[in-house]
Amino acid sequence: MHTWLVVWFVIGIVSALALVVCLVGLGRHVLILGRTLKRFQEEAQPFAEEISRGGAEAGERASNLGPTRAARRS
Repeated sequence: MHTWLVVWFVIGIVSALALVVCLVGLGRHVLILGRTLKRFQEEAQPFAEEISRGGAEAGERASNLGPTRAARRS
């Protein structure tokens, strides 16, 4: 009976160590992903602002064109 207790104790320790290693690896990947996302946002921000300005200008031009065809039919 003493042997089985030692076997289960060793299995428990090995399993706990494997879980800790996986959690440390997962945490490392989360940090890497966070840094990559921050870098992507910094690089993509100018393009997003340019697209936003273009959309606002297009909306202003469209509103200056006058009533739409659907409004004329009514």
